[in-house]
Amino acid sequence: MAKALTVLREIEKQTKKLKRPLIEQASRKDDPYRTLILCILSLRTKDTITKDVGRRLFKLAPMPKDILRLKPSKLKKIIRPVGFYRNKTAVILEITKRVLKEYSGKVPDTLDELIKLKGVGRKSANLVLGTCYNVPAICVDTHVHRISNRLGWVNTKQPRHTEEDLKRVFNKRYWIRLNPVLVSFGQNICTPLSPYCSKCPVNDFCPKIGVKKRR
Repeated sequence: MAKALTVLREIEKQTKKLKRPLIEQASRKDDPYRTLILCILSLRTKDTITKDVGRRLFKLAPMPKDILRLKPSKLKKIIRPVGFYRNKTAVILEITKRVLKEYSGKVPDTLDELIKLKGVGRKSANLVLGTCYNVPAICVDTHVHRISNRLGWVNTKQPRHTEEDLKRVFNKRYWIRLNPVLVSFGQNICTPLSPYCSKCPVNDFCPKIGVKKRR
Protein backbone atom coordinates (compact mmCIF):
# COMPACT_ATOMS: atom_id res chain seq x y z
CA MET A 1 0.00 0.00 0.00
CA ALA A 2 2.70 2.51 0.97
CA LYS A 3 4.66 2.22 -2.30
CA ALA A 4 1.51 2.18 -4.44
CA LEU A 5 0.23 5.27 -2.67
CA THR A 6 3.53 7.07 -3.19
CA VAL A 7 3.40 6.29 -6.90
CA LEU A 8 -0.23 7.41 -7.14
CA ARG A 9 0.57 10.72 -5.46
CA GLU A 10 3.45 11.37 -7.86
CA ILE A 11 1.21 10.61 -10.82
CA GLU A 12 -1.47 12.88 -9.38
CA LYS A 13 0.98 15.78 -9.17
CA GLN A 14 1.76 15.34 -12.85
CA THR A 15 -1.86 15.06 -13.97
CA LYS A 16 -2.79 18.36 -12.35
CA LYS A 17 -0.93 19.97 -15.25
CA LEU A 18 -2.70 17.85 -17.86
CA LYS A 19 -6.09 17.97 -19.54
CA ARG A 20 -8.86 16.56 -17.36
CA PRO A 21 -10.79 13.45 -18.49
CA LEU A 22 -14.01 13.93 -20.45
CA ILE A 23 -16.43 13.06 -17.67
CA GLU A 24 -14.78 15.51 -15.30
CA GLN A 25 -15.03 18.23 -17.93
CA ALA A 26 -18.53 17.60 -19.24
CA SER A 27 -20.49 16.14 -16.35
CA ARG A 28 -22.05 18.01 -13.46
CA LYS A 29 -21.64 16.59 -10.01
CA ASP A 30 -25.23 17.55 -9.21
CA ASP A 31 -26.56 15.75 -12.30
CA PRO A 32 -26.12 11.95 -12.16
CA TYR A 33 -28.44 11.53 -15.15
CA ARG A 34 -26.23 13.65 -17.39
CA THR A 35 -23.14 11.81 -16.21
CA LEU A 36 -24.76 8.43 -16.89
CA ILE A 37 -25.84 9.41 -20.40
CA LEU A 38 -22.34 10.72 -21.15
CA CYS A 39 -20.99 7.33 -20.09
CA ILE A 40 -23.29 5.62 -22.60
CA LEU A 41 -22.33 8.04 -25.37
CA SER A 42 -18.61 7.64 -24.67
CA LEU A 43 -18.42 3.88 -25.23
CA ARG A 44 -16.08 3.23 -28.16
CA THR A 45 -16.10 6.90 -29.05
CA LYS A 46 -13.40 9.56 -28.92
CA ASP A 47 -13.69 12.04 -26.06
CA THR A 48 -13.85 15.06 -28.37
CA ILE A 49 -16.83 13.61 -30.23
CA THR A 50 -18.60 12.55 -27.04
CA LYS A 51 -18.17 15.98 -25.51
CA ASP A 52 -19.55 17.75 -28.57
CA VAL A 53 -22.52 15.40 -28.92
CA GLY A 54 -23.29 15.63 -25.20
CA ARG A 55 -23.20 19.42 -25.32
CA ARG A 56 -25.65 19.55 -28.24
CA LEU A 57 -27.94 16.93 -26.74
CA PHE A 58 -28.25 18.55 -23.31
CA LYS A 59 -28.67 22.01 -24.81
CA LEU A 60 -31.72 20.74 -26.66
CA ALA A 61 -32.96 18.34 -23.98
CA PRO A 62 -31.48 19.19 -20.55
CA MET A 63 -33.82 17.00 -18.46
CA PRO A 64 -34.84 13.31 -18.72
CA LYS A 65 -38.41 14.26 -19.63
CA ASP A 66 -37.04 16.40 -22.47
CA ILE A 67 -35.16 13.40 -23.87
CA LEU A 68 -38.42 11.45 -24.10
CA ARG A 69 -40.11 14.32 -25.91
CA LEU A 70 -37.63 13.87 -28.74
CA LYS A 71 -38.63 11.56 -31.55
CA PRO A 72 -36.28 8.55 -31.70
CA SER A 73 -35.29 9.67 -35.21
CA LYS A 74 -34.33 13.08 -33.85
CA LEU A 75 -32.30 11.56 -31.02
CA LYS A 76 -30.51 9.31 -33.51
CA LYS A 77 -29.67 12.32 -35.65
CA ILE A 78 -28.23 14.23 -32.68
CA ILE A 79 -25.99 11.40 -31.46
CA ARG A 80 -25.14 9.99 -34.90
CA PRO A 81 -21.43 11.00 -34.65
CA VAL A 82 -20.86 8.56 -31.76
CA GLY A 83 -20.19 4.90 -32.36
CA PHE A 84 -23.14 2.47 -32.39
CA TYR A 85 -25.57 5.39 -32.29
CA ARG A 86 -28.63 3.26 -33.09
CA ASN A 87 -28.04 0.95 -30.15
CA LYS A 88 -27.15 3.87 -27.89
CA THR A 89 -30.38 5.64 -28.84
CA ALA A 90 -32.38 2.62 -27.66
CA VAL A 91 -30.33 2.36 -24.47
CA ILE A 92 -30.70 6.06 -23.64
CA LEU A 93 -34.47 5.93 -24.14
CA GLU A 94 -34.83 2.78 -22.05
CA ILE A 95 -32.70 4.17 -19.21
CA THR A 96 -34.61 7.45 -19.25
CA LYS A 97 -38.01 5.74 -19.13
CA ARG A 98 -36.98 3.56 -16.20
CA VAL A 99 -35.38 6.41 -14.27
CA LEU A 100 -38.57 8.45 -14.58
CA LYS A 101 -40.98 5.59 -13.93
CA GLU A 102 -39.18 3.46 -11.34
CA TYR A 103 -36.92 5.98 -9.61
CA SER A 104 -39.03 9.17 -9.75
CA GLY A 105 -36.54 10.82 -12.08
CA LYS A 106 -33.51 10.26 -9.80
CA VAL A 107 -30.69 8.03 -10.98
CA PRO A 108 -30.11 5.25 -8.41
CA ASP A 109 -27.27 5.73 -5.93
CA THR A 110 -26.35 2.07 -5.40
CA LEU A 111 -24.36 -0.29 -7.60
CA ASP A 112 -27.00 -3.01 -7.50
CA GLU A 113 -29.74 -0.68 -8.76
CA LEU A 114 -27.57 1.03 -11.37
CA ILE A 115 -26.50 -2.17 -13.09
CA LYS A 116 -30.16 -3.18 -13.39
CA LEU A 117 -30.48 -0.44 -16.02
CA LYS A 118 -30.01 -1.71 -19.56
CA GLY A 119 -26.60 -0.85 -20.94
CA VAL A 120 -25.11 0.15 -17.59
CA GLY A 121 -22.11 -1.92 -16.50
CA ARG A 122 -19.90 -1.71 -13.45
CA LYS A 123 -17.60 0.84 -15.07
CA SER A 124 -20.37 3.38 -15.71
CA ALA A 125 -22.13 2.61 -12.44
CA ASN A 126 -18.97 3.11 -10.38
CA LEU A 127 -18.21 6.36 -12.19
CA VAL A 128 -21.67 7.74 -11.37
CA LEU A 129 -21.38 6.61 -7.75
CA GLY A 130 -17.99 8.23 -7.24
CA THR A 131 -18.43 11.37 -9.33
CA CYS A 132 -22.00 12.26 -8.38
CA TYR A 133 -22.74 10.58 -5.05
CA ASN A 134 -19.27 10.54 -3.49
CA VAL A 135 -19.70 6.81 -2.83
CA PRO A 136 -16.32 5.03 -2.62
CA ALA A 137 -16.03 3.14 -5.90
CA ILE A 138 -13.33 2.30 -8.42
CA CYS A 139 -14.23 2.88 -12.05
CA VAL A 140 -12.02 0.55 -14.09
CA ASP A 141 -11.77 1.54 -17.74
CA THR A 142 -9.05 0.57 -20.21
CA HIS A 143 -6.58 3.10 -18.78
CA VAL A 144 -7.06 2.05 -15.15
CA HIS A 145 -6.83 -1.63 -16.10
CA ARG A 146 -3.71 -1.18 -18.25
CA ILE A 147 -1.77 1.13 -15.95
CA SER A 148 -2.55 -0.84 -12.78
CA ASN A 149 -1.12 -3.95 -14.42
CA ARG A 150 1.81 -2.06 -15.97
CA LEU A 151 2.79 -0.68 -12.57
CA GLY A 152 2.47 -4.10 -10.95
CA TRP A 153 -0.30 -3.05 -8.57
CA VAL A 154 -2.37 -5.94 -9.86
CA ASN A 155 -1.94 -8.95 -12.12
CA THR A 156 -5.30 -9.36 -13.81
CA LYS A 157 -6.92 -10.09 -17.16
CA GLN A 158 -10.42 -8.73 -16.54
CA PRO A 159 -11.52 -5.25 -15.34
CA ARG A 160 -13.73 -6.81 -12.66
CA HIS A 161 -10.70 -8.53 -11.13
CA THR A 162 -8.70 -5.31 -11.40
CA GLU A 163 -11.39 -3.51 -9.43
CA GLU A 164 -11.40 -6.18 -6.73
CA ASP A 165 -7.61 -6.23 -6.41
CA LEU A 166 -7.25 -2.43 -6.36
CA LYS A 167 -9.67 -2.34 -3.46
CA ARG A 168 -7.16 -4.43 -1.54
CA VAL A 169 -4.22 -2.25 -2.59
CA PHE A 170 -5.73 1.15 -1.74
CA ASN A 171 -7.63 2.44 1.24
CA LYS A 172 -11.25 3.27 0.46
CA ARG A 173 -10.64 7.02 0.64
CA TYR A 174 -8.50 6.82 -2.53
CA TRP A 175 -10.92 4.81 -4.69
CA ILE A 176 -12.72 7.71 -6.35
CA ARG A 177 -9.45 9.47 -7.21
CA LEU A 178 -7.98 6.52 -9.10
CA ASN A 179 -10.03 6.87 -12.29
CA PRO A 180 -9.59 10.57 -13.13
CA VAL A 181 -5.89 10.46 -12.23
CA LEU A 182 -5.08 7.32 -14.23
CA VAL A 183 -7.28 8.28 -17.20
CA SER A 184 -5.51 11.61 -17.58
CA PHE A 185 -2.16 9.89 -17.10
CA GLY A 186 -3.04 7.17 -19.60
CA GLN A 187 -4.24 9.60 -22.26
CA ASN A 188 -1.16 11.80 -22.07
CA ILE A 189 1.85 9.86 -20.75
CA CYS A 190 1.26 6.18 -20.01
CA THR A 191 -0.31 5.53 -23.41
CA PRO A 192 -1.26 2.03 -24.61
CA LEU A 193 1.56 1.81 -27.17
CA SER A 194 4.97 3.40 -26.74
CA PRO A 195 4.36 5.20 -23.43
CA TYR A 196 6.34 8.38 -22.70
CA CYS A 197 8.57 6.80 -20.07
CA SER A 198 11.18 9.53 -20.55
CA LYS A 199 8.85 12.13 -19.00
CA CYS A 200 7.01 9.85 -16.59
CA PRO A 201 7.22 11.00 -12.95
CA VAL A 202 7.37 7.40 -11.72
CA ASN A 203 9.71 6.00 -14.38
CA ASP A 204 12.21 4.83 -11.78
CA PHE A 205 9.56 2.96 -9.79
CA CYS A 206 7.68 1.38 -12.67
CA PRO A 207 8.45 -2.23 -13.65
CA LYS A 208 6.91 -1.49 -17.10
CA ILE A 209 5.13 -4.82 -17.22
CA GLY A 210 4.06 -5.61 -20.77
CA VAL A 211 5.77 -2.55 -22.29
CA LYS A 212 7.58 -3.51 -25.50
CA LYS A 213 8.42 -0.08 -26.83
CA ARG A 214 8.77 3.24 -25.06
CA ARG A 215 9.59 6.85 -25.73
